[in-house]
Amino acid sequence: MPETTMVLGLGNTIMADDGVGPKVVTLLQEQGGVPEGVELLDGGTLGLDLLPRLEGVGRLIIVDAIEAGLPVGSLIRLTGEEVPLALETKLSPHQMGLKDLLAVLRLVGQLPPEIILIGIQPAHIDMDTELSPEVAARLTELMALVRQELAATGAAVGA
Repeated sequence: MPETTMVLGLGNTIMADDGVGPKVVTLLQEQGGVPEGVELLDGGTLGLDLLPRLEGVGRLIIVDAIEAGLPVGSLIRLTGEEVPLALETKLSPHQMGLKDLLAVLRLVGQLPPEIILIGIQPAHIDMDTELSPEVAARLTELMALVRQELAATGAAVGA
């Protein structure tokens, strides 16, 4: 059985730029054309509740707002051991859950062989259902990075 690729959007949709991960997943779902073997999941702020959903995932592409001390709107791509290091600076409560989730997956031998974190430096994380103009302006490029990751495995998501 071929390994599944999962695009996991993380974040809180009522906290402005923190909702960018779920927004990307929603847009990919709306655009359609998701190939067989690719699962799109709005993980919201579920943390450890995502554990059963990640069993058997071979390639995990996480989309999230990432506090990296870069200029607002900067796009970020991290892989392998860089991913847990990026979570040391907690942007919001769900990131602690993601760090814990990755640790538990490793402990039980279910850590996906390939983990890629694609993110964007947020402008603000305040009560707001809209992305900041700076992050919204880079949304197409952020989605293009996700599509590139899918294309690298032979899976292409329609534009």
